[in-house]
Amino acid sequence: MAELSVITPIEYLKGVGPQKADVLKKELQLFTIGDLLQYYPFRYIDRTQFHKIRQLHPEMMGAQVLGRLISLQEVGEKRSRRLVGQFRDDTGSIELVWFQSITWLKKSLNVGAAYIIYGKPTEFNGQISLTHPEMELYNTQEKKIGNMTMQPVYSSTEKLKKFNLDTKGIQRLQQTALETVYRSLHESLPDYIIHEHQLMPYAQAMLAIHFPQNTQDLNAAIRRLKFEELFFIQLRLLRNKQLNIQKYRGHRFDKVGDKFNTFFNERLPFPLTNAQKRVVKEIRIDTNTGAQMNRLVQGDVGSGKTVVALMSMLLAIDNGYQACMMAPTEILAQQHYAGITALLGEEICTVKLLTGSTPAKERRIIHQQLEEGTLDILIGTHALIEDKVKFKNIGFVVIDEQHRFGVEQRAKLWRKNIIPPHMLVMTATPIPRTLAMTMYGDLDISVIDELPAGRKPIKTVHFFENQRLRVFGFMREEISKGRQIYVVYPLIKESEKMDLLYLEAGLENLQREFPLPHYKISIVHGKMPVKDKDFEMQRFVKGETQIMVATTVIEVGVNVPNASVMIIENSERFGLSQLHQLRGRVGRGAEQSFCILMSGNKLSKEGKTRLETMVRTSDGFEIAEVDLQLRGPGDISGTQQSGVLEMKIANLAADQAILTEARNRVIDIFKTDPQLLLEKNKMLGQYLSQRSPGISWDKIS
Repeated sequence: MAELSVITPIEYLKGVGPQKADVLKKELQLFTIGDLLQYYPFRYIDRTQFHKIRQLHPEMMGAQVLGRLISLQEVGEKRSRRLVGQFRDDTGSIELVWFQSITWLKKSLNVGAAYIIYGKPTEFNGQISLTHPEMELYNTQEKKIGNMTMQPVYSSTEKLKKFNLDTKGIQRLQQTALETVYRSLHESLPDYIIHEHQLMPYAQAMLAIHFPQNTQDLNAAIRRLKFEELFFIQLRLLRNKQLNIQKYRGHRFDKVGDKFNTFFNERLPFPLTNAQKRVVKEIRIDTNTGAQMNRLVQGDVGSGKTVVALMSMLLAIDNGYQACMMAPTEILAQQHYAGITALLGEEICTVKLLTGSTPAKERRIIHQQLEEGTLDILIGTHALIEDKVKFKNIGFVVIDEQHRFGVEQRAKLWRKNIIPPHMLVMTATPIPRTLAMTMYGDLDISVIDELPAGRKPIKTVHFFENQRLRVFGFMREEISKGRQIYVVYPLIKESEKMDLLYLEAGLENLQREFPLPHYKISIVHGKMPVKDKDFEMQRFVKGETQIMVATTVIEVGVNVPNASVMIIENSERFGLSQLHQLRGRVGRGAEQSFCILMSGNKLSKEGKTRLETMVRTSDGFEIAEVDLQLRGPGDISGTQQSGVLEMKIANLAADQAILTEARNRVIDIFKTDPQLLLEKNKMLGQYLSQRSPGISWDKIS
């Protein structure tokens, strides 16, 4: 048989075979020996460090002790049957307890022998014990790969464990894999990059990541493999960006005409902030290059993204093109339509709304006007991407809250013209810098980091459940001033798993405290029919109800300047970005607004950090950074859609410095050798040609 390599199917590795290969493929998506080697440990046990028995305490993650097994006794019957050992060193003794494999352990453990044991200390009735400790006879270690001073720990599953693929079993496979293919592990980075960035060679790093000899080797291996992973992500992203500019011609908007100027000089109700002016200028420059624009605009709730989008669409219309704006929900699309038509008036251009509930007759008229070119701006939901919707000459597309749309949905808008329209992607969910560089590394990014003048910061406070009467009193005060209040719950119905104050019980409570006819309450949640939801929303918008009880359906898409209080129940159960979005529903009028975070009396460490962050700052980017630290990139809105973030070892929350170093190196390479034709970069060109994905729709829009 041919020599094994990293591309060899995993079933051919000694010790695997068809059955184990099948479970490794299903449980861990490991198909080749190379996949196995890239299944890295999630932590290491430092086997160079020993503790004395008297030093053990239950807060320790794990401890290693050298001592002697004094006795071994089976106690209890049936379900309470267990094996108990007494283990002693020169500072004291502890109990070792096993509930499984008792018969085998009784035969294999030697009473009186010296052992190195490892396990997590627990406390029971004031006594420290170790349950199911790892046992290793002292002085029997062989000097070979696998008997290391830093022992790797791998994630496993119940199914894997049935095939003896627990952490020890995976460790054995890694040992076999490295012994089998180590000599064929080829370098993946050019020599000059390894030298200039002082990186450990690839084969050495793969050995050290699985079987490090010391902490220094392990850290060097981790840095090497993180740099490589982030370097190749940036290489792909920046090549895509380069290709888009070269490959996709864009409509040239070379004039600023009557519609843009009329709006700017006569209709704009407030002066633009410097941040808005900067972003409009960036868009004007982009759309006049002759290349297709792909720009992401980030800005907190209320920062004025919609006005920037409208001025960009007017620029398109002045140059003879149509524009459209797609929003994820009907409520948000209706809000954009109402806001934009109010800003434009009736003279500047024609604007229509298209959603799933647009009547068929009106829909036909919209289709006809679009194809004739008499409709300038179309605002809508997913209805815009239907094949029936055909533009005469679409030149500019705005996608709001883009993470709520799938890749292919966004791509359909991109295909609505022979020359692709310019794309402006907007999000009110601030994206941490590391995530933006990775997730949107091939888009140009604009940030609106100023709020319009006159906006008062929202005061955020945290109250525990036992302070609820104070909150009710405050609500009455605000309602007496003519203000309105949101009360948001995480669930509609009670969950057996979570002890939450749920919406229905909360509504009953509020109805007792705020009875008819003095107070009126609206209720909105995701399970309601659209008509009922809209009816309740409109009652609140018109001021007919003072309190809106809702689930997170109102996270985006409701703009009620008179609403000055946002109360979030069980706030410790929400993610930080969601709390920030909800808070942004108030503070839209001239009056002082408040966000009240209600929580249970007991908070986890993470819950406490989230609520303290919300009270301390209203800076969406700072909040997003904390959110990334707490949750990791896979959980941040929309990032799961992108294969870019399926990282083996890098961590965007912790590796900003390495990411910046890798990205800057890629930028320098493309500046001096854009086609990667130099001999020293041929390896990188081959890497890209092997992974050419064609059009990367998710990156285009």
